[in-house]
Amino acid sequence: MRKRKLKLGFAPTRRKVFSKEEAGRQRKLILKKIKSLGGVEVVDINWLNDEGLIYDISQAHEVFKKFRHEFVDAVFVPHCNFGTEDAVAKLGKELGLPLLLWGPRDDAPGPDGLRLRDTQCGLFATSKVFRRMGVPFTYIVNSTLDDPVFERGFKTFAAAASAVKAFKNMRVGQVAPRPGAFWTMMVNEGELLERFGLEVVPLTLSEIIKRTEDKVKADRKAINRDVRKIKTAVDTTSCSEESLQRMVGLKLVLKEWAEAEGLGSIALQCWTAMQEEIGIVPCFINGLLTGEGLPVTCETDIHGAMTAILLQAVGLNERPIFFADLTIRHPQNDNAELLWHCGNFPLALKDEKSPTLACGPHFGMEGNMIGCGEFRLKEGPITVARMDGDHGEYSLLMGEGKAVAGPLSRGTYIWAEFGNWPLWEEHVVRGPYVHHVAGIHGNFAPALYEACRYIPGLKPDPVEPSETEIQKWLRGQ
Repeated sequence: MRKRKLKLGFAPTRRKVFSKEEAGRQRKLILKKIKSLGGVEVVDINWLNDEGLIYDISQAHEVFKKFRHEFVDAVFVPHCNFGTEDAVAKLGKELGLPLLLWGPRDDAPGPDGLRLRDTQCGLFATSKVFRRMGVPFTYIVNSTLDDPVFERGFKTFAAAASAVKAFKNMRVGQVAPRPGAFWTMMVNEGELLERFGLEVVPLTLSEIIKRTEDKVKADRKAINRDVRKIKTAVDTTSCSEESLQRMVGLKLVLKEWAEAEGLGSIALQCWTAMQEEIGIVPCFINGLLTGEGLPVTCETDIHGAMTAILLQAVGLNERPIFFADLTIRHPQNDNAELLWHCGNFPLALKDEKSPTLACGPHFGMEGNMIGCGEFRLKEGPITVARMDGDHGEYSLLMGEGKAVAGPLSRGTYIWAEFGNWPLWEEHVVRGPYVHHVAGIHGNFAPALYEACRYIPGLKPDPVEPSETEIQKWLRGQ
């Protein structure tokens, strides 16, 4: 995986009328805690003054300049006592980044009746100023550092901020137009650019084919090296050496193109012109690239490619996603659905018990074209998502289930069990969604939900858990 660590600006705050010493103590405890949780690179403000705390509005712009210079992706403004609401609100407004608001739960008043922090009261004040200034923020309920709700909230925020970072810098490569009959894959490229800043980088199929042919001829060492890797990983007895070389050539060309253009994903016209011109199917290669952190979506699905980037990012780019069709309901389990595609799932996600017939001929296409993977994915919790839109409105379908055992299917597949599949089906049918989804192992619906706070024009559409259930979970209930 191509790991990209999230940079978090750490801007703790206090108010002058409360205990300076107690605020300093809380600052150290909070910093130690978030560093122990991992997953982020912390950019501190210990250079600002001898406390490393914001307590005056005049300090906000200095912190802003430092965070911009360090290219932070998000900011955490823990209130170490009441806090200074005008300073952190100004900082949040200037940065325009995902922002986490939290403060440690207050201790009981001392024997003399005096209170050292009044942190919760300050959180109420700051949140109001955020609203007045139009600063979106994520909030963790007032709690102790050791309360599970803090760790839950912090990790969810980091995952959401990672998704926002990926979304704001999104470039998708488009190889050829959508297949002619696939009206479901229509997109409004101009609107996506205007609304979300998405840059689509097109490349013709003829150019990809030419580059592949040239790569096979000119870079024999790299081609043979990667062919050996595939032979070591899977059974290739049904593949000719020429077919394997073409597959590897295609993989190297797509990867080099993505690196040169700064692409987060590729939407590829995977059939039928490619088979006619180059004599292979790209399914298995799509899976290898996806497993390396470059998701490749089928049938030139631009919205699917955007979803894949978001889903990979909420996993902090530490685990591969898979791109699937919603196909058929389980023959016995009313709440299970077959998540499937011809052969494009990452080999890294294969169930150890699943037989592998990877790099074989495509089972459903004329000509026995080579390059199709066949295996079952590993079981466990999964998150499924789909960004889509029509009539100028966009939403993000999201929810969680679990990958379970089920009947054998050709291609790459997993049976996914949900709490209420008819509810999912209704969401998809009523739209604006299609039959393509991205999936990732783990529970990330709350992070996707939080990410939508920072993406204007993208409405969260949770299925299971519901919006109410996500909000309760984030509160620790």
